[in-house]
Amino acid sequence: MKVGIVGIGHGKFGNRSDATVQELAFEPFKLAIDDAKNLRRENIDALVVGSVPEYHMQRSLPGVVAEYVGMNPKSTWLTEAACASGSAAIRTAYMAIKSGMHDIVAVIGVQKMRELSTAEILALMGRVGDVQWESIFGTTFPGYYALYANRHMFEFGTTREQIGLVALKNHYYGSMNPNAFFQKEITMEKVLRSDDVAYPLKVFDCCANADGAACIIMANETNTKKYTDTPIWFEGLGSASAEMSVLRRPNLVEIPSAIEAAKQAYKQAKVKPSDIQVAEVHDCFTIAEIMAYENLGFCPKGKGGKFIEEKQSYIGGKTPVNVDGGLKAKGHPVGATGVSMATEIVKQLRGDAGKRQVSGAEIGLTHNVGGIGQYTFVHILKR
Repeated sequence: MKVGIVGIGHGKFGNRSDATVQELAFEPFKLAIDDAKNLRRENIDALVVGSVPEYHMQRSLPGVVAEYVGMNPKSTWLTEAACASGSAAIRTAYMAIKSGMHDIVAVIGVQKMRELSTAEILALMGRVGDVQWESIFGTTFPGYYALYANRHMFEFGTTREQIGLVALKNHYYGSMNPNAFFQKEITMEKVLRSDDVAYPLKVFDCCANADGAACIIMANETNTKKYTDTPIWFEGLGSASAEMSVLRRPNLVEIPSAIEAAKQAYKQAKVKPSDIQVAEVHDCFTIAEIMAYENLGFCPKGKGGKFIEEKQSYIGGKTPVNVDGGLKAKGHPVGATGVSMATEIVKQLRGDAGKRQVSGAEIGLTHNVGGIGQYTFVHILKR
């Protein structure tokens, strides 16, 4: 029994002081129902919410979301895998449908982060690292990825300018995305002159904390045909983990969980990296996108800098990546990110992406990293 996507919805990412967390969740949920053909709320069996609860005053978030979107008394639950919580929610919904437990499941990724200060968010994210051996000494998310960047530059000769090209590309495509937090192009001069965050990473190398939500509605093969004329199918799903502490990782130039998750997804989908026509990857920092090119097999290890320098990750290149702006321009409401990635791939495979459309795309991939690589989910979708 195949599992497909019948409806998608995406809210505006950014500083959403106009909405509560449950209002943020309702926006894409309604859009996703309207996107499906003849689907009614009562047809949905269950609701899975992807979110990180520490960012909200409200505990047990699925309860208030299910009530607000009108899903009571249907089954609802939360998935949490740090920044990969949205993709974890998609995977659990897939398993629920594949097992026969449910026929149609709505997945909402939602996060309201802008009510916390930057210092509070840095402290929360720092504790995604090992609290016994690392975060107690002041590690931060930018600090961890600065370690990756420095090592990548040392081992492979990756340049500061190549890392900055990721920001230029993603802001270029973000300028065409009405749901993105930042919708303006930037220059290399602006990147290199921005304030230092954690050497060599600067302000424009870092994604922004944001509020936002996205939704997909998934169904088994029988129901998929009822509710859409353009089903997008899950063909391969990979999920893997890595050591909590980076000190225990084999090296600092790759994300081992991403390599393993990609291997699983390619095997299940029976495709190769070269078959991927459009991808959404986890660019929480510019160096993360460069490592993703390599971890996913889009280019050889150590050649990620050259890959973007040659514009191979632009539309028209070998593998277009993050042509919705990525986390870098869209913003990163952590629970929503994985679901947001899925909505973009569905748009691309349907041919509905407008100015950002990758011509003829039929196979797409999402790559969502939790924490500093403790969890990675890779999903391959086909038209």
